[in-house]
Amino acid sequence: MDTRRLQGEIDAKLVARAATDEVLVAAAKLGDHPAFAELWTRHSNTAFKMACRIMGNGDDAEDVIQDAWMKAYVHLNTFDGRAKFATWLTRIAINSALMTLRRKRAHPETSMEIEDGGTWRHWKSRIRRRMLKSTMQGTNEPSA
Repeated sequence: MDTRRLQGEIDAKLVARAATDEVLVAAAKLGDHPAFAELWTRHSNTAFKMACRIMGNGDDAEDVIQDAWMKAYVHLNTFDGRAKFATWLTRIAINSALMTLRRKRAHPETSMEIEDGGTWRHWKSRIRRRMLKSTMQGTNEPSA
C-alpha cells in the first residue's frame, strides 16, 4: 500500500473537516468532490429534519433531500455567498418539499390495495364511477 497516498487522503479529510463552508464551496465549485461530500456530511441532517417536518414522513423527506442536493450540485456555481451555504441549501430543500406537496395535491395517489372484503371488481366499478363523474364535470382526470 502506498503510504504517501494514504497520508494524503487522511490529510485531505482532516483539512476538509477543519475548513469553513466558504472554503468548501469554493473548492466544490472547482470540482473538488470531497469538498462537496463534506458539505453534504455537515448539512444533510438539518435539511432532512426540515423536509421531514414539511412532508410529514421520512420516505418523502428522503426524496425531497435527494432532489435538493441534486439541485444544489447542479446550481452550485450560482451560489454567490451572500447567505450561508446552510441557508441556501435549506431554502432549496423547503422549495423542493413545497413543490412535491403541490404535485401530490394536484395528482393524488389512490391505493390499489384491496381492503377487507373488497375485490378487484369493486375497484373497477369505483374507478368507472369516478371517471364518469369527472367526464360529466368536464375534466379528464378522475376526482378523488
